[in-house]
This record gives sequence, structure tokens and C-alpha cells, in this order.
Amino acid sequence: MMQAVVLGSAAGGGFPQWNSNTTACRRARAGDPAALARSQASLAVSANGTAWYLLNASPDLRQQILATPCLHAREGLRSTPIAGVLLTGGEVDAVTGLLTLRERQPLRLVAADAVHNLLDSNPIFEALSREVVTRQRVPLRQWFPLLAAAGAPTGLTAMLFPVPGKVPLYMEPTSGGALALEEDDGSTVGVALEADGRRMIYIPGCAAMTPGLAELLRGAALVFFDGTLWRDDEMILAGLGPKTGQRMGHMSVSGAGGTIAAFAELGVERKILIHMNNSNPVLLDDSPERAEAEAAGWQVAFDGMEVRL
Repeated sequence: MMQAVVLGSAAGGGFPQWNSNTTACRRARAGDPAALARSQASLAVSANGTAWYLLNASPDLRQQILATPCLHAREGLRSTPIAGVLLTGGEVDAVTGLLTLRERQPLRLVAADAVHNLLDSNPIFEALSREVVTRQRVPLRQWFPLLAAAGAPTGLTAMLFPVPGKVPLYMEPTSGGALALEEDDGSTVGVALEADGRRMIYIPGCAAMTPGLAELLRGAALVFFDGTLWRDDEMILAGLGPKTGQRMGHMSVSGAGGTIAAFAELGVERKILIHMNNSNPVLLDDSPERAEAEAAGWQVAFDGMEVRL
């Protein structure tokens, strides 16, 4: 059996975002039960309930571990059930939490070459001592076992696959910020996980649905998918920024070319939106957008949500 726990369900900045004074963020800050606060996106997954892998390490990781009993230390003076971290990209909200794991705890850090190259180029990540943290480079589009720090199997197998996206924001001055095609080198990837014949897919960022991606998603038991924006011009209309969702590397949830429409014929058993920006009205339980998403068969992830396959 595969288990997944949502450690964080919001996009970068969380919900409410620290400097946001929008109505939705004020509601969340005030404790409105229809506007649940959410930390920045990450999952914990396990095939046995004992060894867990983190999918990305958000800036909120310490808080998320404390809020998640299955990730608490259980043995001796220092221990963790966290076997490793699997990264889907080099964005700040996907890697900053790695610095929380710097107490010389044996772990595996698994990612594609493009992400490891970014980490290697920034000396601050040497705080994760290479004497105890194994940096494992894995190829794209190939299945591999997820192993514990000492090499024991966890029961999970994984595959990283490229998805349309863009380079991290802090790399834009040197890259031009252009959207990447599906055959990119792995700057933006999704993760497929399997255990006991069941497949779960995690894609927190995706700029477009391609034929190849659609085929990979078809018939999956569970998909967590990019829910950053409800509509492409959401940030512009709200006066929060000049960029469209496409420019930021995210397809919108609604509309003719959006996520709901793209998944309509894929036969995915369970579909969950994750990585919602604080501007996305789907975060609000009482919004018409939430009702529309649920009517289309989608759930909206929340911190602490547990799923079993």
C-alpha cells in the first residue's frame, strides 16, 4: 500500500502570504474555517509506513515535520523516518527546506542532473554534509528504486519525467526565462511513483498538457497536479503582478486550455489540485470556483491531507 501525506499545499509564499493584504489572505489570517491556512507545497510518501520520502523540501519544512507525526524521530537520541528527498526542480520553494536537514542526518538527495547542478553551484547547500547525505543523480524517463540512506529498499519505485515549465526565477537573468519543451533536460519534472502495482503522479508545476504527458497520466490511480492559478491572467486582474500564468510556467485550472479540460478524458481515478497561489479563489471553500472544480471531479489539497492507495 502506498501512502501520501500533504505536508504543504500552497504555492511559494504560502496562504496567507506574509505580505498579502487581499481579502482571501485576511480571511485566512483571521482563522476563517472556509479559508484554511496552507504552507508551501510538499508531499511525504511511503510504501510501508516506516520509511518516507519527501517530494520537495519547502521553506516550511521544519514546521511541516513537526505537524506530521509519521515523520517524527522514533529511535535513540537522533533519528528520522525520512529516508530521502526527491526534488522536482530547483525553485526556491522546492529546495530551501533542504537547509532544515543539515544536522548530519544520513539521507538520500535524489534529483535529475539539472537540479543537482544548481545545488552544486551554490555553496550554501554544502551544509548538507556529503559525508552523510548521498547526492543521487538519476536519469529522466527511467524507473529506479527509492532507497534508504544505507541502500535498503523502501518499496517505492520512481521515475522523473520532464514537463513543460521554466527555469527557476533566480536563473531568469541568464536564461531569458523561456518556457521549456517536454524534451527539456529536467529543469522542471514530474514524479511517478509505484508500489504494489498502483501509480501516483506528482506534478506541482506544469505550463501545458502535451500528448506525451497526457498518455503518461492516462488511467493513473492518483494525480496531484499544478493548481497555481485559476485563470491565466489572474495576477494581472488582481493587481498583484504583470505576469500571466503561462509566463510563470503554470497552466490555469479553468478555461478551454486549462487543467480541468485537459484531464476530462484521461480516466484518472483521483485528481487533486496542489501548489495553489494565494490569489487562487479555489482555496476558499465557499467560492464558486471551488464548487466548479469539485463538480468536475477535483479535490483541493490541504495541509495534513492523507491519501492511501
